[in-house]
Amino acid sequence: MESAVWNGHALIIEGVVVPKPYPPEFRARVLALLRAGKTVEQVARELDLSDATIYNWRRQDEIDTGVRPGLSSPQAAELASARRRIRELEEEVLILNRAAEKWKPVVPPKERFTLIGELADQGCSINRAARVLGVTTAGFFAWRHRAPSERSIRHAWLTDVIREVHAESFQTYGSRRVHAELTLGRGLKVGHGAVELLMGRAGLHGLPGPRKSRLILPKLTTAGDLVRREFAREASNQLWVTDITEHPTREGKVYCCVVLDICSRKVVGWSIDSSQTAALATNALGMAIQSRRPPPGAVIHSDHGAQFTSWAFSQRALASGLLPSMGAVGSCYDNAVIESFWGRMQVELLNRRRWNTRLELANAIFEYLEIFHNRRRRHSALGMLTPNEYEKMKRTIHVA
Repeated sequence: MESAVWNGHALIIEGVVVPKPYPPEFRARVLALLRAGKTVEQVARELDLSDATIYNWRRQDEIDTGVRPGLSSPQAAELASARRRIRELEEEVLILNRAAEKWKPVVPPKERFTLIGELADQGCSINRAARVLGVTTAGFFAWRHRAPSERSIRHAWLTDVIREVHAESFQTYGSRRVHAELTLGRGLKVGHGAVELLMGRAGLHGLPGPRKSRLILPKLTTAGDLVRREFAREASNQLWVTDITEHPTREGKVYCCVVLDICSRKVVGWSIDSSQTAALATNALGMAIQSRRPPPGAVIHSDHGAQFTSWAFSQRALASGLLPSMGAVGSCYDNAVIESFWGRMQVELLNRRRWNTRLELANAIFEYLEIFHNRRRRHSALGMLTPNEYEKMKRTIHVA
């Protein structure tokens, strides 16, 4: 059987070409360009997309906004989620039924009746619960209406006495002193274990109270530096670098996280938002992973920002086979390539004008990354080729 092959444009599985997946944020920015006045033909030509793809996205957007009838994206996602949940529940029911068959000889019926009573109080069907747990409904009702045993009556009475003793001690007595008061002060015959059990059930304790476990925060461990300022790579998807920048508008700041491939200098992942949370970095990394499918052992290099040391970002990287790498704290040279990229973007886009709204700047950043930088800008480090041209040349040489 043939394995899945990613050729940079599409996923080929057993000879079948699967269309390239586009992240939701990418589609949203394409639609924003259309709303800003660009035609479908212009956007398709600039981003190497088919007209039909953009028309489909616009049609779905019209359905989502109520302009056109149809199943909206949230409804479609909810339906798919419901179907997945139904399959999961069917599997869970099968597992529980098999487990119940194993447990029936071990768990006495009285304990099963107790569970049925608890489920009934929560609104579950008594008949269904009895059938699943392997007891009869008549047996459950007989158990429920049966007179309480002498032991349960004594425990209820002892609990009331214990509450009284505990209150008289101004809630300071623990089980030892309550037991002493019951046996020495009131002449009752009761074991210390019974007092401890009943106090625990009633939620009673002495002072200073149960020992509280100290919350010990683990020392934050960060990735080591796997790059050591050696940024040259012969092939794509061997080393990615990432960082976050910000720029003001009259509405407030816009934050952008970029994942850059060192070999081709191509922006392989990005995310734009009004806040710099861990989700900003994780979404950019997710876009890069989804579009490039890096081989195991590829390196993702960043600084020690909270977004990149977060659990979500680290797990997203490790789950995809990436090796996290971080430069020294406070050293811009350890991530010099991405710092150089931000410098060019500041000069060529961000600082050239005042931005009125976040949407205006977000659209401009999207055009700069996807249309200008990746497809048009010629890089001196690539022999004056664009990133897309350089990757195409590399693939051609590799095939030859």
